[in-house]
Amino acid sequence: MITFPDLQLIATISRSKSLSDAARNLQVSPPALSMRLRRLEADLGVRLASRDARCLRLTEEGERLADEGLRLLEQLEELSDSMESSDGDLRGNIRLAAPFGFGRLRIAPLMARFAKLHPLLKLELDLRESPWTARQNCDAVIQIGPISDSSWIAQTLAANERWLCASPSYLKQQGIPRHPDDLGRHRCISIRENDELATAWYTRKGSQKVTLRISPVMVTNDGSVARRWAEQDLGLVLRSEWDVADAVASGALVRVLADWQFESAPILLLVPTRKQRARKLQALCSFLSDSMGAAGRRLRS
Repeated sequence: MITFPDLQLIATISRSKSLSDAARNLQVSPPALSMRLRRLEADLGVRLASRDARCLRLTEEGERLADEGLRLLEQLEELSDSMESSDGDLRGNIRLAAPFGFGRLRIAPLMARFAKLHPLLKLELDLRESPWTARQNCDAVIQIGPISDSSWIAQTLAANERWLCASPSYLKQQGIPRHPDDLGRHRCISIRENDELATAWYTRKGSQKVTLRISPVMVTNDGSVARRWAEQDLGLVLRSEWDVADAVASGALVRVLADWQFESAPILLLVPTRKQRARKLQALCSFLSDSMGAAGRRLRS
């Protein structure tokens, strides 16, 4: 018979890149985990995973067991959440996924504050390059930009304009662009997201709409690196306001073409429809919304 620890084992393996990674997550040694996995495979009479020193991959039977196991574990967790304690304290686990840069800079400090408010909660912040692709393993996801998926409830935590910026020294040397058409003679820094290079910048001013096709002189897949390059006088960068607002406030960067509106990417908190009534997630949603709303007002003041 499949036990609760068996479900935890296969669910953890499904989220892990290697045997040692799964062992760390379960707080056991790799040999102990391997023994448990072999015992489960023997009990079921099927091979659940192929593994070597560097790679751990579920078989088709393993994927099926992991999917069903995750569903059952979530149901047990939801049942536990529905049984409120007499003291009203929040208990249980919350797994939140967020993009690397935004997660480090904005979400990690907020999660630390939330943990102090609710010390009985176990919080996990999973920073990924593309957190939306890992949504099935999380209770909530921070997403920058719109989504279309009816199985998740999207709450806007903050507006997020994109600002075109450069360093004061760069603008002194190269001149300040007064119109989007001026960008053709400027050095532009571009960001590759999800293996796609952004070479089209869309902007508008009233009824005027302009699509800019840029030829970047520097490219990176890390937005923070792109911002630092701009701070080092290497060109213009188009970044989310959450990333450059502090640099603009300090004078390290200057916002240009501020009367033109570039594509925005609102910051969303995504929660599965089936979990939207969980008290702990409602508390997290309210806390992040209040905190980021206040932070957004400070950035604009």
